[in-house]
Amino acid sequence: MSAVDGLTSRIQHEVSAPLAALGLDLEAVELTPAGKRRVLRIAVDQDGGVSMDDVAAATREVNQVLDGSDVMGEQAYTLEVTSRGVDRPLTLPRHWRRNSDRLVKVTLRDGSSMTGRIGDSGEETVVVEVSGIEKLLAYDDIDRALVQVEFNRKADTSSDLDEAEEHGEEMGDDMGEDMGGDLDGGTDPVDGIDGEETEKH
Repeated sequence: MSAVDGLTSRIQHEVSAPLAALGLDLEAVELTPAGKRRVLRIAVDQDGGVSMDDVAAATREVNQVLDGSDVMGEQAYTLEVTSRGVDRPLTLPRHWRRNSDRLVKVTLRDGSSMTGRIGDSGEETVVVEVSGIEKLLAYDDIDRALVQVEFNRKADTSSDLDEAEEHGEEMGDDMGEDMGGDLDGGTDPVDGIDGEETEKH
């Protein structure tokens, strides 16, 4: 295990329980160099999706945990907390459950691939509807699965999208003022949630 892998494992151990207390699952911990600083990116998720308030609460909690620990050492770093985003592969049963009815591209371990809509999922298998035919797949047979971004998939949701766009700017301004910090863009233009960024000197 490399030094970076060892450090990310320690960070994961430190913050998993506090995030779970907020009802959030820790999905990823990434630590990368950025000049004389480091960037610590933490992705979280939960049933029903992650809101800006959730990201803000997670950022405060992670900051508090790291401030009380020596895990990050003396070198300065920037903390970025974001939602999981659809660009990350589906690797756990909860990922499939939370993306029910979404379009997914699945590559199987035998090299074949398919694109279909996620149906019922359990702890060991998932149903994917491909061209109207339901296929039962075992997670062990799946090599990689990525949710596909769809725009205006359902005609009856257009009014909801328009309403969200009408209120989006106002809500974003209010949140930015409440947090009082720079916001880092999320990874998914449709479902991603902006992350909160804090610097440690």
